[in-house]
Amino acid sequence: MLNKPPQNHRLVEIAGFGSNPGTLKAWLFLPSIMAPDAPLVVALHGCTQTAEGYATGSGWSQLAERRGFAVLYPEQQRSNNANLCFNWFEPGDIKRDAGEALSIRQMIGHLVRSQGIDPKRIFVTGLSAGGAMANVMLSTYPDVFAGGAIISGLPYGVAGTVAEAFERMQGRNPPTVSRLQSVLKSASNHRGPWPSVSIWHGTHDQTVRPRNADQIVKQWSGVHALATEPTWSELIHGHSRKVWLDTKGRQVVETYLVQGMGHGVPLATNSDVGIGRAGPHMLETGISSTVRIARSWGLATEVDVEEVEAAGSLVRREEPDVASSTVERALRYARSRATAIGTASDGKIAKVINDALRAAGLMR
Repeated sequence: MLNKPPQNHRLVEIAGFGSNPGTLKAWLFLPSIMAPDAPLVVALHGCTQTAEGYATGSGWSQLAERRGFAVLYPEQQRSNNANLCFNWFEPGDIKRDAGEALSIRQMIGHLVRSQGIDPKRIFVTGLSAGGAMANVMLSTYPDVFAGGAIISGLPYGVAGTVAEAFERMQGRNPPTVSRLQSVLKSASNHRGPWPSVSIWHGTHDQTVRPRNADQIVKQWSGVHALATEPTWSELIHGHSRKVWLDTKGRQVVETYLVQGMGHGVPLATNSDVGIGRAGPHMLETGISSTVRIARSWGLATEVDVEEVEAAGSLVRREEPDVASSTVERALRYARSRATAIGTASDGKIAKVINDALRAAGLMR
């Protein structure tokens, strides 16, 4: 049975973990009792968030304290991205052995050596830009991870410019299935086995449209040789879950489409042993992505899920999606100006677009 400990995450900064080409910070949570060869969860925050904020909101450190695994929180710096977004679409940051991806890989290698982490039980998850970066890590280092979870994220390798990033977030002009799968296969020389993938998205997400969840499924179905239709589907607290099994009967891909949720991490915080803390982009939904993801990785149990979700599904109040609406208005204005003057090269129009994209954390 879970007991609710005080909210004391005890994050410790890690220095000297490697050359750190992505100039990221690294924060570590170690539970009070951690057995040798403990698992590691890498948790990647979203835009405008910090490692500490993500630890508090998502509840990963709470669960780690109860279940004895370690959590690594890479942290973005404003010198890299003004809105603290991981640069999930920058070519220099999303390749194997380069940029931010390599920095995170170096953090993991350091912890395997210094903390005795089990190299066969390393997992990665993240929200939004952090979810997209989690997919970057799964794609470029599939040999490192046993599994991953992408929350309100995007497919790997589908954008290389600011304009493409915005299009993909809004679900526009998606790549073909063959393109999605080929870019994943070419991200490393790995030929299997491949990590399992859990995909979470809100039905009312206006920042990263739910279509991206379908695209991620199609991307990973190639390496796992999956059928188009799921093996089974079910409703959990009114939310849709789909599961794909591989030819050996192993669960390798699952999706949760959280009914009525906007852009954020689905949480269940209202029971006596609730995990996480509701806030901006940390959304009370009555279903706990943190505990359910941990259970799928063997880091939590079905009893944990039942206890944390004991309060059941609740009505949610969504915060306004300011970043998305700001960008949308700016682009509409810029397109109308371009039409009026008959050219898209006007420097003023470009400035409007760039300012809007910077405000949304899509551009440095």
